[in-house]
Amino acid sequence: MTAPAAEKAPPGATGPRWSTVVLSPHFDDAVLSVAGLLGRLDGPTAVLTVHGGPPPATARVSWWDAGCGFATSQEAYRARREEDARACALMGVEQLTLPNPDSPYRDGGGLTGLDGFLRELHPDTKVLVPLGTNQPDHAAVRDQALAALAPSAAVAGPAGPARPRTYVYADLPYTGAVRRWGTDAAVDRLARDPAYGGALREVAARYRMRVAYDVRLDEAEWAAKRAAVLCHTSQLAPVAVGHGPFLRRPGPLQAELVWELEPRPDAPARTQEQH
Repeated sequence: MTAPAAEKAPPGATGPRWSTVVLSPHFDDAVLSVAGLLGRLDGPTAVLTVHGGPPPATARVSWWDAGCGFATSQEAYRARREEDARACALMGVEQLTLPNPDSPYRDGGGLTGLDGFLRELHPDTKVLVPLGTNQPDHAAVRDQALAALAPSAAVAGPAGPARPRTYVYADLPYTGAVRRWGTDAAVDRLARDPAYGGALREVAARYRMRVAYDVRLDEAEWAAKRAAVLCHTSQLAPVAVGHGPFLRRPGPLQAELVWELEPRPDAPARTQEQH
């Protein structure tokens, strides 16, 4: 299923009544980062892959897709979308996509369809946005989504602006590389980490961040998450090259962190040049 493409939300937006929507920059990010949490939340839930569109027909295979063993960009896209469909089915969530190709196949600029999709959501929806750790695509999704979800962009209603509840999730396996991940010290360690803490510090400068979900998976939850992660088989070997044995137990994927955001009144305005 593709996401709604409307650019304007009607007054008192009454779009699809998902309880939770996860913005996944790529086809595997939601599974890696919050599959355990989604197993605990009441549905219905949707995962929206922002870079979920096909590459141009003439695009040469990217270095990443070639490293995953694909001969063409179209082959990679078809395989990734099918992998994501299987993972979403295992998690019991709805698969949604936007038409933006993966970043090696696009020229930059705004992410098509994201603002309109967010404006259509019912204000009771929880929207989980990537923290944006050490990955430019994640940061781009975060910045555009947070701008669209800001109170100034909300739909006005009788009780004032109505907007979905905004959360950010720790991007795994990136954040899982910090020492003491999966313990009570994880947030402090991440905030102070010179290699992986920059995104958290940046968001914390603009928002009050409250840990809403500190998920540490038990054996049954980890087995369910592992099964969903393994659906994305085409990328597991290249990810392991960069992140080591990330599927190990105990390991980084067995702990998930999600913060609820509230804007800081004194936060400096974020200009277009800062994106």
